[in-house]
Amino acid sequence: MSGADELYPPAQYGWGWILLAIGVLVLIAGLAWLVVVLTRPRRTIAVAAAPPPVPGLTADVATVLRQEYLGAIAQIEADYRSGVTDARRANLDLSRVVRGFVNEYSGIEAPVLALDDLVRMGVHPSLIDAVGRNYYPSIFRRTAPVDPLVGADAARTVVTTWY
Repeated sequence: MSGADELYPPAQYGWGWILLAIGVLVLIAGLAWLVVVLTRPRRTIAVAAAPPPVPGLTADVATVLRQEYLGAIAQIEADYRSGVTDARRANLDLSRVVRGFVNEYSGIEAPVLALDDLVRMGVHPSLIDAVGRNYYPSIFRRTAPVDPLVGADAARTVVTTWY
């Protein structure tokens, strides 16, 4: 009779059952996370189009701005022809002038944007052509620079045809 008065400890579950329960909870949490990730809307990155010309930029101001930058281009061309600057430096100066014009005329921060950024923004094709064909090869490649006289013509095209 001594066995009838004794208390029995509660039944113990094996470690395998506890690990199985934890695994099921992790699986449920993982599936919930996967459902949330797969069903949320995708983020889209909007690429801003080239801004319109600055409001209040009258035809007279635009004409004066164009004349100022055409004069700067002519000065760079004259300095190159007279031997004051070399071809690489002339193309660098032309790039700065053209980008400065675009910045002043339209507000696009062209002086600090790379060619890929300008292409992504969809700027006027004449700027992309001038930078891609004349200025980048002359400034960044170790080969002979592109003729600055061709670069000056490209710069004039940008200034005269920009919006």
